[in-house]
Amino acid sequence: MTKSWDLIERHLLYFLEDEVKKTGLNRVVVGLSGGLDSAVVAVLLKKVFGENLLAVMMPSQYSSESSLRDARELIDKFSIRSEKVDISQYLEVFNSQNSDATDLRRGNFSARVRMVTLYDISARESALVIGTSNKSEILLGYGTLFGDLASAINPIGDIYKSELFSFAKYLGVPDSIVNKPPSADLYDGQSDENDIGYSYEEIDKIFKMYVEKRMSVSEIIKYGEDEKLVNMLIKRIYQNHFKRKMPVVAKLSNRTFGHDFLYARDIKL
Repeated sequence: MTKSWDLIERHLLYFLEDEVKKTGLNRVVVGLSGGLDSAVVAVLLKKVFGENLLAVMMPSQYSSESSLRDARELIDKFSIRSEKVDISQYLEVFNSQNSDATDLRRGNFSARVRMVTLYDISARESALVIGTSNKSEILLGYGTLFGDLASAINPIGDIYKSELFSFAKYLGVPDSIVNKPPSADLYDGQSDENDIGYSYEEIDKIFKMYVEKRMSVSEIIKYGEDEKLVNMLIKRIYQNHFKRKMPVVAKLSNRTFGHDFLYARDIKL
């Protein structure tokens, strides 16, 4: 099904303006990696908030030169206010104290350092942190808890990764960003699809069958999809569900957060 990007854009612009306004703030901050997801979000934010948007580039020694170059190309094209914070020194300390660290640990640490940096800047700017995780990543659990998954508002969390390419083209995101392989730049040579072992086109096709059409695992397999891939994806959806929920509070009183003390997040007296 072809999506109406014009309608989706108008909805997301209203969503961003309305949700930020509810908090009493009028400034936003976003991490800009040079990748597709953050580029789409940055363009949407620029349209709503103008100079009240700050995009933060946070390269490390593992970041590719092309990522920084692509981020700057987007900044220049859309006249986005920006700053750069190099996080290399934090990773050097981590590496010196954790010589046996795996790429996964190093990647998680990088993601959390970036989010700590972003939230500190948000406090300085009196701004909200805006998320850049897409629906495919969220379903996969392909993100770091309290790292890149952390945010106050996420405008693209209900858009599959494979769909974001055409949305990015619609928004005018530079081809240098749209056409390169997806990567979180968490460590040298890191690639999303290499990490997962399948393309986002293959992944999203099954996610749409299971999540949107509510087909069962057996129905999807009978439809002709790869059984190994289907089982891996469904397992990841449930294995990583905790990343999509707030921390569970043990119930000990009459009214407990998350159980029966339930209000909308923008509740006012």
